[in-house]
Amino acid sequence: MESILSPSSEIVLQVRGLTKSFAGVRALDDVRLDLRRGEVHALMGENGAGKSTFMNILMGLLSPDAGEIRLDGELLPDEGVADRLRRGIVMIHQEMLLVPELTVAQNIFLGREATRGWGWLDERRVRRQAAELLDRMGVDLRPDTPVRHLRVAEKQLIEIARALSSDRYAGAGRVLIMDEPTSALSEREAATLFRLMRELKARGVAIIYISHKLDEIAQLADTITVLRDGRYVDTRPAADLTDSALIALMVGRQVDTLYPEPSSRNGEEVLSVRGLSRKGVFSDISFSVNEGEILGIGGLMGAGRTELARALFGLDPAHEGEIYVRGQPTTIHSPADALRQGIAYVSEDRKGWGFVPKLSVRENLTLASLAKWAKGTFVQMRREKESARRQMTALGVKASGPEQPVGQLSGGNQQKVVIGRMLLTEPSIIILDEPTRGVDVGAKAEIYALIRQLADRGLAVILISSEMPELLGMSDRIMVMAAGRQTALLRREEASQETVLRYAVMRDWGK
Repeated sequence: MESILSPSSEIVLQVRGLTKSFAGVRALDDVRLDLRRGEVHALMGENGAGKSTFMNILMGLLSPDAGEIRLDGELLPDEGVADRLRRGIVMIHQEMLLVPELTVAQNIFLGREATRGWGWLDERRVRRQAAELLDRMGVDLRPDTPVRHLRVAEKQLIEIARALSSDRYAGAGRVLIMDEPTSALSEREAATLFRLMRELKARGVAIIYISHKLDEIAQLADTITVLRDGRYVDTRPAADLTDSALIALMVGRQVDTLYPEPSSRNGEEVLSVRGLSRKGVFSDISFSVNEGEILGIGGLMGAGRTELARALFGLDPAHEGEIYVRGQPTTIHSPADALRQGIAYVSEDRKGWGFVPKLSVRENLTLASLAKWAKGTFVQMRREKESARRQMTALGVKASGPEQPVGQLSGGNQQKVVIGRMLLTEPSIIILDEPTRGVDVGAKAEIYALIRQLADRGLAVILISSEMPELLGMSDRIMVMAAGRQTALLRREEASQETVLRYAVMRDWGK
């Protein structure tokens, strides 16, 4: 697809010599960037490359140790976030910074609420403005819905709406920083975002775009800057970089392919689902998955994929239908039931449901299977720690040791810990919901290799993904869902992006 933006020669934001250290560890070292008006400038690098530190300095959340930032040639003072917003620099954060108890409208305009009379909050006007913005974005959400009731993808859309709303208050809206804005979005929602980016480009907004999705970078970016280990590596026109060349710049080594070769192994049926339904969520789902098979599940946001996974794991049990494990009928009312049947689940919300940030790698790894190392009411720490070390080695978890808090690890290593905890329960079936969300390209390749290894060992893998290349590259078969219904079950050779998308929008299927 041709780039949606055309760069101009006018530099709006210039960064030179940016340096930042934490406790003696240099997070950024002499980083530079030239951002031109009306361009999408992709900032690429593995987790830990310094991208977040760089963006937090640009937004005034952190102060640099050295270096300068100029906006339209004027040296930016170090006066914090409010000053950056006034000058038209806005950011969409990867980690969602919403207030759960407030409504959609209140979150969108938080700190910039419309007032009337003696400064009283004009709730009606706030709701109307939110409704207009959401309608323009093509997002079907009620402005008065509390954010705590939203799914991860819907929360991501609210973050985007909040950033897009700010340019009516922040002058020209000169610079928009987008940190993994599509990490929780389906293909359709991402397409809506890209349309909005075209509109912003036409108004001269300069966009810094951070993403680990190479297909998005190929569509959107005019220019690419690569960071590695906190250092500036290179800046090139996007058209001059192939995927393999870009990955090599990011990771400092050649990665031949992201997706491992499919296995010929396909054993006996492990899980069979017949007519599974949950009222108002999904209906009449039937499929099976075999030993050594990766069954992909695709669909748009709201299709019911995560809800199906939660039902299979007993978090939100199904109301109708049958589940068979190795040919035997089973009832799953809770996660404990699922674990006893050999079913493990890795949630799409890694930070919300996947791990406890302040606990150590060891504690997170063994949390779901502590009985293995228990003697009476006590945990045998030596055996537990040794098991954690072996799992870290097997999965390639990069950490200072088993006692390092998981919250200090990169996203890819956090995800390996979450997967590792479920593997210690010794499952025969593992459900992976968006397993590479927010994970860099190098870590993605490692996680893909791990998933294929699990299948090669005989596990039945259910892979839910909103990334079409991931779904097509990893799956042996693909089940497509739309509006809570199963619309297709495709063999690997039958599946293509066009085919999957066609079935993903079949809202009248089965009627």
